[in-house]
Amino acid sequence: MSVVAYLLASDDRLLDRVLGWQPPGWVRVWMLAATRLGDGWLWLVTAAVLAACGSRGLEVLAAGTVAAVIANALLVCVKGRVRRARPCETARPRSFEIGPLAWIPCDRFSFPSGHALNSFAIGSVIALAFPPLAFPVLAVAASVAASRVVLGLHWLSDVLAGALGGILIGIAVFLVLLR
Repeated sequence: MSVVAYLLASDDRLLDRVLGWQPPGWVRVWMLAATRLGDGWLWLVTAAVLAACGSRGLEVLAAGTVAAVIANALLVCVKGRVRRARPCETARPRSFEIGPLAWIPCDRFSFPSGHALNSFAIGSVIALAFPPLAFPVLAVAASVAASRVVLGLHWLSDVLAGALGGILIGIAVFLVLLR
C-alpha cells in the first residue's frame, strides 16, 4: 500500500469514528461557533482590536493581512489542482450538519482546509508579535481547525496540511515584516 493510500484510508477511518461520535451539546455549540468564527467574523473583530492597539497593532494588522493574502492565494491554487471532494459529499452527515461556504467557488473542495490555513497564518503572526497572547490565539486557531473535522467538512489531513501551511506562512511573514 502506498503512503498516500494509507493516509487516505486513515482519514476515512478517523472520519468514520468522528461522525459516529455523539458529542455533548456544549461541544456541538463550541464547534459550530468556532467554524462560524473562522468564516470571517473572527478576522473582522481581530482587525478592529489590532487597529485600536496603536502603531504596533497596525503593524501586526498589516502583517496579518499579508499572511491572509498569501494563505488565500495558496489555498486557491492548491484546491484548484488537488480537487479533493469534501467528506460531507461522500460520508454520512452529522446530526448538526453545516455546509461549506457556497459563494466561494474553490470551497467546493476539501484539501487543504482554508479555515485552518487562515486561522494559523494570522494566528501565528499575532502569537509571535504578542507572546503573552500566544496560547489563547493558537487555541482559537486549533478550535477553528478541529471544528472542520468534527463537523464533517474536512478530513484530518486537510486540517493538518492547512494548519502546517498557515504556521509556515505566519512565521515567514513575521520574520520578514515584523522582526
